[in-house]
Amino acid sequence: MKTAIIFPGQGSQMVGMGKDLNENFDIAKQVFEEIDNLLKFNLSDLMFNGPIEDLSQTQNTQPALMAVSIALIKVLQKELDKKFCDLCEISAGHSLGEYSALCAAESFSIEQTAHLLKIRGNAMAQCGKRNQGAMAAILGLDIDIVKEVVKKAAQDEVCHVANDNSIGQVVISGQKSAIDRAIILAKEYGAKRAIMLPVSGAFHSPLMFDAQEEMAQALSDMGIKDPTVPIIANVTANKVIDSNLIPDLLVRQITGSVRWRETMLYMQSNNIERVIEIGSGKVLCGLAAKTCPNIKAISIKNYDDIKDFISNY
Repeated sequence: MKTAIIFPGQGSQMVGMGKDLNENFDIAKQVFEEIDNLLKFNLSDLMFNGPIEDLSQTQNTQPALMAVSIALIKVLQKELDKKFCDLCEISAGHSLGEYSALCAAESFSIEQTAHLLKIRGNAMAQCGKRNQGAMAAILGLDIDIVKEVVKKAAQDEVCHVANDNSIGQVVISGQKSAIDRAIILAKEYGAKRAIMLPVSGAFHSPLMFDAQEEMAQALSDMGIKDPTVPIIANVTANKVIDSNLIPDLLVRQITGSVRWRETMLYMQSNNIERVIEIGSGKVLCGLAAKTCPNIKAISIKNYDDIKDFISNY
């Protein structure tokens, strides 16, 4: 089957993720130890044992989710004796998952990816503390209507579409008073639900501008390679194969919208028959089913999933 591999973003974290990989596969253990050493912090212990409150802090969540995704990919490649480009035709990742995709496709090394996500996570956390923004999920409205809602709700404040996740699921981001207004307006426009999200900042909005500046500096002297498969960028919902374009796309992603619904539609238009979500949880499988129900979606998140996948490969 013509396959895309996709990588999850923040919100997919859970205590215990990666623990069975660490116990069963030496190559996974090596990935976790390498990232612990690079970060000078026992991130793997936090992943395996919690508490969830600490794991869910964005500066921890971002490298942790990447670590699980890359450990899974390394295990699959070793067990199947395949390269990443043998496993899929194209790849993408949701928000921080784009870094996982680029690492899997060898644009970044594990060391570079962990370093970048440490900077990204800390910068976004600091922006969140300074700006005290908010995010909300709007369910049951078309994206064009949500865009109208955020425009009306802004009233000279920041109110922005953060994630266009799937048909009927959009996340908005901005100053809390503007998000409060948007929630009321969305319900008036017929939203099934409009709920505030438990996050520490207004991610993927202009309130993250300072973090964008930090990422621009971090990426400016990073030796980036062309990806071994095309990566669909969050901010364009189009493929990128030229490493020279990657820094600008990742910088824009900090304040820009994650165009995930369009990413799935791009895959569909390129005759992708199957998407494989690699990492903790299966959020992206659910989003794929809403937007492109004709594409088969499976998740590989633990030891049992790997064994099932390999036995049916």
